[in-house]
Amino acid sequence: MVGLSGPRKAANTKPGTAKTAADRVDFSTVLQEVSKSRENEAVDGARATKVAELREQIAKGTYRPDLDKVAASLIKFMDSEG
Repeated sequence: MVGLSGPRKAANTKPGTAKTAADRVDFSTVLQEVSKSRENEAVDGARATKVAELREQIAKGTYRPDLDKVAASLIKFMDSEG
């Protein structure tokens, strides 16, 4: 004998309108992660392009860093190290 247990509809509801906490789907965090992933891909692509350009300049001997930025960065680093 097979029982007839299965999903039951709530009284006084139209088909497809009964909602419970388990019926709720929240896509916001999933969509935020997808969005961040796409942004990261774009940033990673831009970074990869920049690194490739710098490597090419170094290989050709045409790379000329901004010495003021290098000095400022070194001073900041040395201050943070104590």
